[in-house]
This record gives sequence, C-alpha cells and structure tokens, in this order.
Amino acid sequence: MILAGRVRVDGEIVNTLGQKFKGDVKIEVDGKLLKKEEKVVYLLNKPKNVLSSVSDDRSRPCVSDLVDVAYRLYPIGRLDFESSGLLLLSNDGDLCQKMIHPKYKIPKVYEVTIKGLIKDDDLKLLRNGIILDGVKTQKAKVEVMTKNLNKQTTKLKMTIYEGRNRQIRRMMEYCGYEVVRLHRIKEANIELKDLRPGEYRRLKIHEVKELRRYLDEH
Repeated sequence: MILAGRVRVDGEIVNTLGQKFKGDVKIEVDGKLLKKEEKVVYLLNKPKNVLSSVSDDRSRPCVSDLVDVAYRLYPIGRLDFESSGLLLLSNDGDLCQKMIHPKYKIPKVYEVTIKGLIKDDDLKLLRNGIILDGVKTQKAKVEVMTKNLNKQTTKLKMTIYEGRNRQIRRMMEYCGYEVVRLHRIKEANIELKDLRPGEYRRLKIHEVKELRRYLDEH
C-alpha cells in the first residue's frame, strides 16, 4: 500500500518504506483516517489447561477464547498450560516489553503446592538460586505457608524475578519435588484478588498509571 502511494501522512503521500514519524501525525489509507486504538490492560485469572496464547495449531483452548473484548489483546509473558492465576493482557507494546524485559526484574508471586515436606536445605537452595540450562536462577523469596502431614504436601509462597520456561517447576524438580499446584497471585504491583478462574476485568486508569510508575521506578 505504501509503494502504491495509497498512504498519506499529514496530507502528504509517503511511498518510501521504513519512514518514521514522531508526534501526533494524521495517517490516511485510501483517503480514510486511521484511528489509534486505545491502549488498555486486562487482568485474567487463567484457569489450568489453557494456553497463554491467542491461537494454537492443535486447537487447544487459549486465553483469547476467554477474554471477549473489542481490543486485540496479547498476553504479557506466559503462564504454562498446567498453571493458573494472574495473567495480564494488553495491546500496549511498550508496556508489554517493559514487563517481560529481564532488566526490569519484575517480581512475580506464586502459591506453590508440592508433594513432600520440604527440607530446610532445599529452601536455602531455592532462595540462593539453582543452575538451569547452565545459568543460575536469580535469588528467590520462598516462604513456607503450611505443611500437611497427612497428605505429605507443602504449600509455599514464592517470588521470582525472571520468567524462564517452566522455571518454578524445574527448580522444584531439581530439588526432588513434584509441583501439584502452581498459581500466580501477583505481578509487579497488580494483585489477582477475588477473580474466579476464567474471570477477567479491565484495569482502571489509576491502576495502569500506578503500574507504569512502578516500571519507571524499577
């Protein structure tokens, strides 16, 4: 369309690829003004067995099947297929990049239930970092919430500052524990609170402002 001269910027035909414009410019295609899509952020309580994706070539359920809105939303980061909890979705590319870029070290808080009664040595190992794929994980916060002697399970509250593939599950496997439930309850300054599985809501304007401020400060 650009090469064909169908695009105008501030009334002038632009037929050179790769040109960039700053500020509030007026873009037209075939004489029709393009409207900028409003930037929004949604919070979803992702259920288990749902992909953190907008499509799947194996026809598995995706988060896009759950969030029925007029905006083109994309997940910010991922929760693995078997995990549940807080997942942010947005059409704001700049915000998404800041949320997932390793340099920002955005804290993500999880409730983790494992088989077995965790040992103090393993807690220390998890807190200090574990070698995965030849690279040590960043230090994590790990708090024992409850130990169920009858079921022989431990419930932990765990905060990590990176988003490596299946990180918590692999950290637990390294220590010899199987994760039976992994549920994210907080990311940055956004908390899941009382949303039920599959429910979602749009973040309020002040919540998005607070999130941006949080990112700028970190």
